[in-house]
Amino acid sequence: MTPDRSGRPAVLTLSCPDGPGIVYAVAGFLVDARCTIVESQQFEDPDSGTFFMRVRFARVDRGPVDVEPLRHAFVDVAARFGMTWRLVDASERPRVVIMVSRFAHCLNDLLFRNSVGDLHLDVAAVVSNHPDLGKLADDYGVPFRHVPVTADTKPQAEAQLLELVREERVDLVVLARYMQILSDDLCKQLEGRAINIHHSMLPSFKGARPYHQAHARGVKFIGATAHYVTADLDEGPIIEQELMRVDHAMSADQFAAHGREAECRALARAVRWHTENRVVLNGHKTVVLR
Repeated sequence: MTPDRSGRPAVLTLSCPDGPGIVYAVAGFLVDARCTIVESQQFEDPDSGTFFMRVRFARVDRGPVDVEPLRHAFVDVAARFGMTWRLVDASERPRVVIMVSRFAHCLNDLLFRNSVGDLHLDVAAVVSNHPDLGKLADDYGVPFRHVPVTADTKPQAEAQLLELVREERVDLVVLARYMQILSDDLCKQLEGRAINIHHSMLPSFKGARPYHQAHARGVKFIGATAHYVTADLDEGPIIEQELMRVDHAMSADQFAAHGREAECRALARAVRWHTENRVVLNGHKTVVLR
């Protein structure tokens, strides 16, 4: 990763009805605040008439950006254009809980990427409905919580999760192959801050061993989808997808291995983009400002 020499930068992400003067107003605001733009992306959606923008900026003197007074000052600009917006300190590590069941690949990939600086996360805990992956979390120095889930104890288990989210000031919950369906109420409470990963062959090949099912049907492409969690199972706004070609010469186990790789790639990118404040909701889909 290229070192950031801009002091302690901040990120402003916004969406609003498209119109003249938005970029000028944002740039002028930053100039008046003695800040300089380090990185900027923007997109105008012709279908919805919505403008999206992400600006990473730093102080001209390379000192730390004090985001709190900037938030107060930006309110007037945002109101003028009807913006939905967020302004954050880019140097702060988002607090994350990773949920997992027994499949270790996505969890291991996220923890490894974070350990080498590819991700910028403060992992508050790994939560699992099985004890199997406790040692993996321990190896990375991350707290592990075993929260068993049955039909009878599911409400209590979800209450424990929400308590953890509140106590640890968690910004994002990542379902890294967590094989439990979340209740509608929990989905609502985690709206916009929970990401799930699954194979992208749905609605085909539901249930157990989907890649083996795909192999039996002679599928030529397999992949994975990372999306925000909603009460509509596996149908939340898509953040990222990964596609891999497979063929008749591969075994069912090779299909599954390619599937695991696709899941890791898609989930890691989705988590990175979310925690870098690059993802903005656009109705039932997302805009990723890269």
